[in-house]
Amino acid sequence: MNGLRLLRKIPVGQWRSLSRCTILQQEVVEAISPISIPPPEGIDKPVSPKIEKIVSDITNLNLLEVSELSKVLKTRLNLPDAPMMPMGGFAGMAAPAAQDEEEATPKAVKTSFTVKMTKYDEKQKVPLIKEVKSLLEGFNLVQAKKFVESVPTVVKADISKDEAEKLKEALSKVGAVIEID
Repeated sequence: MNGLRLLRKIPVGQWRSLSRCTILQQEVVEAISPISIPPPEGIDKPVSPKIEKIVSDITNLNLLEVSELSKVLKTRLNLPDAPMMPMGGFAGMAAPAAQDEEEATPKAVKTSFTVKMTKYDEKQKVPLIKEVKSLLEGFNLVQAKKFVESVPTVVKADISKDEAEKLKEALSKVGAVIEID
């Protein structure tokens, strides 16, 4: 009861200043609350849901779709085609000394080959797509069509010479120009 008597004795001007103080205190608390404490070292930072969704969508793409995505991003963002840097940065500076050593040792026999399709005959496009679908595992017709249209491209890498020759022969029969490296 005494508390209420005290409240009645406070003039109106003090009530206004008290009200302003409580509003300012709430604004200060609201301004401080968005500040978050950084996570400790060794623990991954939390990622926004938008970024997490983009990452999960990209990880579900196959190689052809990733290649297409890369091309679209390069064109939209005006990024140049940057050459790949060799491992070790400027390792090319030590090449003259390495060449002398290579000349002294006999050349190793190449055991793995890469089959590249450089171009194809437009009239033979449909049979070539069917042949690519049958020769390469995991390709459906749409993927095979995109693969053929993305020429020049690597058909298979790190394969034996016999397998490379068989691929070259099969694809050459349907109008493709094949190189073996």
